This record gives sequence, C-alpha cells and structure tokens, in this order.
Amino acid sequence: MPPGILTNAVSLSAEKLSPANTGFMLIATALVMVMTPALAFFYGGMVRVKSVLNMLMMSFISLGLVTVLWVLYGFSLAFGTDHGSVIGWTGDYVGLSGIGLTELWDGYTIPVYVFAAFQLMFAILTPALISGALADRVKFSAWALFIVLWVTIVYFPVAHWVWGAGGWLFELGVIDFAGGTAVHINAGAAALGVIFVVGKRIGFKKDPMRPHSLPLVMLGAGLLWFGWFGFNAGSWLGNDDGVGAVAFLNTQVATGAAMLGWLAYEKIRHGSFTTLGAASGAVAGLVAITPACGAVSPLGAIAIGVIAGVLCAMAVGLKYKFGYDDSLDVVGVHLVGGVVGSLLIGFFATGGVQSDAKGLFYGGGLAQLGKQSVGVVCVLLYSLVISFVLAKVVDLVMGFRVSEDEELAGVDQAAHAETAYDYGGTGGGTALTRTAAPAPDSGDTPAPGAAGSTAPASQAGSSAQAQGGTPGKAKKVDA
Repeated sequence: MPPGILTNAVSLSAEKLSPANTGFMLIATALVMVMTPALAFFYGGMVRVKSVLNMLMMSFISLGLVTVLWVLYGFSLAFGTDHGSVIGWTGDYVGLSGIGLTELWDGYTIPVYVFAAFQLMFAILTPALISGALADRVKFSAWALFIVLWVTIVYFPVAHWVWGAGGWLFELGVIDFAGGTAVHINAGAAALGVIFVVGKRIGFKKDPMRPHSLPLVMLGAGLLWFGWFGFNAGSWLGNDDGVGAVAFLNTQVATGAAMLGWLAYEKIRHGSFTTLGAASGAVAGLVAITPACGAVSPLGAIAIGVIAGVLCAMAVGLKYKFGYDDSLDVVGVHLVGGVVGSLLIGFFATGGVQSDAKGLFYGGGLAQLGKQSVGVVCVLLYSLVISFVLAKVVDLVMGFRVSEDEELAGVDQAAHAETAYDYGGTGGGTALTRTAAPAPDSGDTPAPGAAGSTAPASQAGSSAQAQGGTPGKAKKVDA
C-alpha cells in the first residue's frame, strides 16, 4: 500500500522497474476490480426480487463514475503532494497526463500507472459498499450524485489521511494495511449517515423481507473472498520480503475463523446454521482482517476472525433495537468489523511483519491501541457527519427517495424499466419491448412475481428474516 502504512518497512529499491512486482500488482488490481461485481451479486441476492437490478446497478455505476473522477482529480487529491496533512495535490496527476510511461511510484519498483490503477479499484468499491444499507428505496439518479459528492469530499481526503505520505493519520502512526478505516469504517459510517436522511423501508419490522436468492449471495461472497487476496496481499505493492505472503495467509485464516464464529453464534442464539450466516460471517472476517493482515501472526488472525464473527453477528440485530433500517447490514458488518479489526491491532500486532509496532499482548503497551483508536474515531465521525450533510443536500436538491408507489411496485421498474426475472413472457426481463406483442385476453392475469402482479413478491433482507421469523422470535437469525 502507499507510504502511509509502511512506517518501518524494509526499504525497497526504486532504481529499476520490476517486471515480477509489476505483473503481480496488475493481477492484484484485476482481483480487486472483481470485488465490485461480486459485491453486487452478494447484495443483489439479499434484496427482494423487485429490487434486484437496482441493487446490482448501485454497485456497477460506481465502476463508471469513480473511474472518471479518479482520472480527472481523485488520484491527485488522494496521493498527490501533501498540503497541510489533510489533502494531496499534484498537477501532473490531474488527468494522469503528466506521468512517464516507466515512472516509478516513489520507493517502489512498480510504475505510477499501476499504483494509480490499484488504488482506483479501492475507490470504486468503497461507495458501492454503502449501497447495501439503502436497498429498495432510493432514486438511482440521486444515488449517482451522492457517489460523486461523497468520493470527492469524503473518500479522497480520508485516503490521503491514512495512506498518503504526509497525511495526518499516517504521521501519527495509525496502521491500516488495506482499508479498515479508509474503506470499511468510512463506508459503514457513511451508510448510517445516509440512513438517517432517507428513512426506513415501507414495512420495516412488519413485513418479511427475505433474500430472493441465497445461491446468489453465496456466489457473491465466494467471489469477494477470492478478490480479497488481491485487496490485502496486493497492498504491500510487491513480493520482495514476504510481508505480502503473510497478509495473504492471514486473509484466509481470519475469514475462515470468522465464518465459524458467526455460525457458532447463530447455532447457540437461534438454533440453526444458515447459508446467509456463513456468507455474512466470511465477509465480516474479510473486513476485520483488512487493516491487520500485515501486522499480526496467523494465530492473531484466528483471534481477530472469531471475535469479529461473533461481534458482527450480534451487531446486525441492533437495527431492530434502535430502529434504523440498515437494509443489508452494512453498519453491522462493515462499520463494526472495521472497528474491531482496527482496534485489535493494538492488542495483536507482533512488531515482526510490516513494521516494528507492537500491540499490548506483545509487549508494546497501550501506545498502538491509542493511535488506532484515534484513527477509528476520527474517520467514523468525519464520514458520519459529512455523509449525513451530503445526503441532506441531495435530498433537498432532487429528493433522495423514490415515491411510495414506486417503492411498493419495485425500484427496478421505476428506475430501470426492467425486471430481473421473466416469469411469464418469452423474451428477456425488460419492460420496454422492441416489437409489439399480442395483447393478453381480458381474463389473463400476470404470473406471480411478474411486473404488475398483485401477488406478493419474494422478500429479502437479513438472515433474521430469511428464516421466516420476525425480530425476537426463536427462528430469527441475524446477518
């Protein structure tokens, strides 16, 4: 990752481009890119059938918008020359037009272009994470405007704080190997801020909102797990000293441990091992190990995974207690998981991997825990407050939420004029046909789940609802 987290790393030669490191980083970049479509599948499977396409598009639109913004000014703001420890700016990075073909990223053996592409994929994924909290109820155009504002005012500056040379959290010594603060806490806190503006779904805590496709959820989780190896191991920006290998192994170990922890909690608390619980537990482990994968041993990764799996499984039920409608548990998994992983560095950092910073359990006292706490609290509060303000601005300008009729009918039809599945016709899932079709007889009725049907569509939501229960009943399973 950028210089900001390599506070005591072994110095790498930057005199010559390394084909091996460059090739490795191109592969890692492609793996991180896959994570955004994977997230779309993961979220898409958890929503009701009438909102599947909208959920997919809320992730996919980030691939277009953030890519263009990153080239125009995002890379310069995040990783340009430091100004006041809060933002970067380098004229040559504007439009990525002043960068030499083989110009190397300072201190490394990979081209600036490769580093810019790798970091672009992080910038794309982070706002997409927020979308899961807003399922079923927001205007697509308002969401797109929010992404533009949010990455500009929140993500790019926070990335500079955490990873940019000269950023104030970097200077403080906060460890974030691959995005516990800049990505997951940032996105989770933003999700909470936007929820406060857009409000609850119609029927929240009353109607069942079951996942329409658990196989799709499992596919998305599996692809996220796969892509996360590029996300974490690639963040060392090379393969010269073995740190990336430790990060790779810790990613696998913590994820497996978190899945087991979540499932154990489910079984004890609710009596079942669910597929949604397995998928959610794996993602919770991936989130928690992200900031810590270069600072802890595999045994520490097991501890982080189990703790995160249990705490995130407990946290997803808080929305019922406090009444905020976090549709797909972005707060419970990404915010809580990011906080857990970032703080546990202060306990489990060995001082023998990415840097010599040690946690409490390895003789380092409370110093690193204090630094981690500052990073967690400051990123959380900044993202929460600014995201609330930005969402409020969007709401005042164009309205953030769809109408009640559109929400009840389904955002797919309202925003995209399509349906995900064609239950009764012979064509694709679009509502806008290119050729005239025979009009149905007056006695015909739509097939269940088809556009216009009054039959209830399959529902989606957390695994509590996936089991057919309601909050507080025995069959409720949090996810």
